[in-house]
Amino acid sequence: MQLKPYVRSLSVAVSLAVMAGCSSGGGTQEGSMDGIAGGNGAGGAGGAGGAGSSGQMSGSGLGEGAGQMAGARIPEVRTIYFAYDSDAIRPEFQSVLESHARFLQGNPDASVVLQGHTDERGTREYNLALGERRAGAVERFLSVQGVSPSQVEVVSYGEERPAARGGNEEAYAQNRRVVFAY
Repeated sequence: MQLKPYVRSLSVAVSLAVMAGCSSGGGTQEGSMDGIAGGNGAGGAGGAGGAGSSGQMSGSGLGEGAGQMAGARIPEVRTIYFAYDSDAIRPEFQSVLESHARFLQGNPDASVVLQGHTDERGTREYNLALGERRAGAVERFLSVQGVSPSQVEVVSYGEERPAARGGNEEAYAQNRRVVFAY
């Protein structure tokens, strides 16, 4: 069966539009470690610098133009940090989480993978569980803000994907994180 010329043209146009939408360049987003204490004492976080981690674009295939769905953009800060051996959300990151919640509520077709990470201290099993607890805490926060559970997926990488290498407090602080991967 031969397609009529206008149907064939429409098919090609739709195919090109889908491919263009899927060809996002990806990229990285630098997280901010605002609010991390400057001391290097035990239990304190040392690294007041702006070094962060790369938030990978994955999940729903949303890229740079994803915010055009409802006139909002994906929040730029896609990494939040945690204290040593803790899954408690720090007050300085609540505004970041609220902006992600607003984005997800305004874009019901968007989805996010919350990637939980830890520093290298502790056993592999313990760190996988801690990374999952951290990502779960963020998921619960988003849920309380009204984000649909179907938009959120939790994954833990534990210590397997460090943002910074090294055995000092500054590197550890950069690795204790949850990354929003859209």
